[in-house]
Amino acid sequence: MSTLGQEVAVTAASIVVSAAGHRYLYLRLVKNVTASVRLHRAGQAAAVALTALVPAGVLAAEYANPTRIAWLARPAFGWVALAAYLLMILAVLEIPKRLMARALGRRANDPDTAVKAEQVPGAAQFPSSAAPMPAENTGCRPGTDTSRMVDRRLVLARSVALLATGTAMATTGYGFHRGLGPPDVKTVRVALRRLHPSLDGMRITMASDLHLGPFFGRTHTARMVRMINDTSPSLVAIVGDLSDGSAEDLGTHAEPLARLSSAHGTFFVTGNHDYRHDIDAWIGTLADYGVTTLRNTRSLIAHRGGAIDLAGVTDVEGERNHDAPDYDKALADRDRSHPVVLLAHQPVQVHEAARHEVDLQLSGHTHGGGFFPGNLLVPLTQPVTAGLATIDNTQLYVSRGVGASLPPIRVGAPPDITVIELRGV
Repeated sequence: MSTLGQEVAVTAASIVVSAAGHRYLYLRLVKNVTASVRLHRAGQAAAVALTALVPAGVLAAEYANPTRIAWLARPAFGWVALAAYLLMILAVLEIPKRLMARALGRRANDPDTAVKAEQVPGAAQFPSSAAPMPAENTGCRPGTDTSRMVDRRLVLARSVALLATGTAMATTGYGFHRGLGPPDVKTVRVALRRLHPSLDGMRITMASDLHLGPFFGRTHTARMVRMINDTSPSLVAIVGDLSDGSAEDLGTHAEPLARLSSAHGTFFVTGNHDYRHDIDAWIGTLADYGVTTLRNTRSLIAHRGGAIDLAGVTDVEGERNHDAPDYDKALADRDRSHPVVLLAHQPVQVHEAARHEVDLQLSGHTHGGGFFPGNLLVPLTQPVTAGLATIDNTQLYVSRGVGASLPPIRVGAPPDITVIELRGV
């Protein structure tokens, strides 16, 4: 299938999924909680509009100038986040809700307490599976057990809807506050073999996943630069996914990177999102800002008789753009008397790094899972979700990143800037 055909198929699938999700939300949050025909029509219209909003926002974020379509992308992805939590919470509440509804039904059918349907005019027109509604609209006599059952089911449906809506709004609001707010600053000590005593305490301040675009712009970059400079880094590493747009559209939003200050400079490697637009244009723009791109290359970082090799490989997505990671090129013929630190966007690249006897790999990409259930999905494709681990004798540190993919919410996975403090063994 051609690239265009794949994109059409993905768009069509997203519309189908969006429509199914919005129908479910309409049933649980509108139809099942009110008998008002006017509110039913309003809910149906809202479901149709939101079904269209989601793919429109996704396509706009993918193909349009992010700074010009923020008015569309922000509400679209804000709703995506809220709807995701609504669906998850409602799904979880389905089981207790059904159990309680079944208990109410059994009570209504108890011959010692229930009124037979034929004794209640209109009661037979209200099957137990139908949407609950006020007793006066069902033909049930006020005060009968059948009318009380209807009232209790209505209260149950409304309680579930209110609980789900309140919880989802609070969680989404917190997620946006955390995701768009300042990242945490962490210090992680990493012991390296063969590290010269003069480099003991060397500080590599790393940031990943800026994701410049509809939600993150120049202000976001400037704040990150100030926070990095406050760590007094020996060198700065930007580990991929700089942008969700082109250098032409967003280059000025990356300009504060020119003010990064460190003893040995600022280095960048590509991430998968960076290949969605002209990567060469971005590399040229970063060079103008004093940022060195390690494109299957390495740089010797020497200090007072000691040295480390700082290497970088392109992201695995580069294979589709004739820019595949080349570990042999980046790591061959190095001086093995001192350690090598590899910058690679995706943690999964550590397996190849280990085969080349890399001492430490620094990565991003995962966002720490971002928000539930992302933390459960990351291990399906990556060896580490966040933090420090050892894979086949190579140490791997994975940052949660300073930005986020769309939607930019963080729940249980706060953004971070990490200071890697090198220590000798």
